[in-house]
Amino acid sequence: MAKITAAKRSKIPASQFGLPGEKKYPMPDKSHAANAKARAIQMVSKGKLSESSKEKIDAKANKMLKRSSRDNRG
Repeated sequence: MAKITAAKRSKIPASQFGLPGEKKYPMPDKSHAANAKARAIQMVSKGKLSESSKEKIDAKANKMLKRSSRDNRG
């Protein structure tokens, strides 16, 4: 997973974030989507993220991960 610099992050459309209104949990690619799911679980465990926000992040990440796996089938 490539690190996202501040400049790159500012160019990512809000629609590619797990929480678009807050521009948190960026998902420009498959590896970032998987990472967003993992970080969301951690934040719920720490009490810093609600379960409903985690579900939104998971839903968006799952869409991206499924789309990516279909695209790679040939």
